[in-house]
Amino acid sequence: MGWNRWYSLKSYLRSSLWAVPLMAVAIYAVVKPLTEMLGRWMIRQAILDPKTGFLGLSMTGARSLLGDIVSADLGFLVFTFGSLLVAIQVAGGQYTPRIIATTLLRDNVIRSISGLFVFTMLFADRTLGWMGENEVHQLQVFIAAIFGFASVVAFLFLIDYAAKSLRPVSLVARVGKHGMAVIESVYPAPTSGASIPLESDKERSVPNRIVLHRGESGIVLAVNLERLVAKARRTDSVIEFVPQVGDFVAVGEPMFHLYGNSGAIDEKRLRTLVAFGTERTMEQDPMFAFRILVDIALKALSAAINDPTTAVLAIDQVHRLLRVVGQRSLHIEEIVDRSGQVRVILRTPNWEDFVHLCFCEIRQYGGGSIQIARRLRAAIENLVQCLPEHRHDALRVELALLDRTIVSMFSFPEDLALARIPDSQGLGGSATSTAHD
Repeated sequence: MGWNRWYSLKSYLRSSLWAVPLMAVAIYAVVKPLTEMLGRWMIRQAILDPKTGFLGLSMTGARSLLGDIVSADLGFLVFTFGSLLVAIQVAGGQYTPRIIATTLLRDNVIRSISGLFVFTMLFADRTLGWMGENEVHQLQVFIAAIFGFASVVAFLFLIDYAAKSLRPVSLVARVGKHGMAVIESVYPAPTSGASIPLESDKERSVPNRIVLHRGESGIVLAVNLERLVAKARRTDSVIEFVPQVGDFVAVGEPMFHLYGNSGAIDEKRLRTLVAFGTERTMEQDPMFAFRILVDIALKALSAAINDPTTAVLAIDQVHRLLRVVGQRSLHIEEIVDRSGQVRVILRTPNWEDFVHLCFCEIRQYGGGSIQIARRLRAAIENLVQCLPEHRHDALRVELALLDRTIVSMFSFPEDLALARIPDSQGLGGSATSTAHD
């Protein structure tokens, strides 16, 4: 299996709810025979009385207990998956569909509890069917009772957890947390000043060879940079990856530009170092977290929902992530090997791209809300204060556009003056307040 297929498979399994319950079935297939062997051994050693044992249950009591456990766990599973389908519809309609695969279906708490329900149901059902007419397998009944009790506790916890996790503040906080991890992995170095245009762009204006995309059209999920660098070093060449991570690439479009000893590179193996999928993921795509948060803000600002407070919550996370991005070195297009020789060229978003994504659409759709105007101003002014000088130009442009937007939106001088006050809460905070990480 090539790296691209392995990566796509891992990404699919991370967002698949059935993966953990299936693992629970495999665990059950291993644990159940072991417990049966242990129970037989304990009976032979006279440690366990099959009629009294741990619980002292009769055949009728044991069958009744196991039947109740099977019924309860089956009901828990039906309720869990039914509620999750409703939650997916609500979250997709009220927030953004992009939050489903990236957040809801990747929730390990929900998946683990579902796996517990599956394991307990199978274990109790097998124990119920394995018991004879006169023999109560006390050890298996005891284990099933323990897992049954754990299932009840987990179910009660799941109801509380699901109710809290679907709140806007919880969803945007989780997206912000994932986005922070991606930013730190993609941009590990701190910024050292204004970026300098690459001199090598002029030297490599005409590639020696162009590798086109084959197979199926899709979105670029990730690129194996380490293997690309190693391949370019072995062949003494330079490999340029044409699209960005997150771009849609159709069949026949350029995927690589090769410079130098390009004839020594195998196209088929080169294509296996790029993973494609049907939907963007966050692993190597720092812009996607911003995209999700901005989409949540835009949906909240729509006339159908009209919830600017939720938009403010999204702006809080956008502000937090943008401050971290502004402190990182974004100019990493040229990737070198150990000797310092340029081997791979990979396009990444620049500072202006991040600023435009964070503010343009929210300002366009929320400029008529005093709450949004004040929160945007507080974010921009705070970024100007805490980020290096070379990050200020794009922010000042957005601040000027915000001023022009609110002038066109508010006809009353009192509203206009109120909208020009920076407020990290939108409305309700101190006029001199600034946002903190």
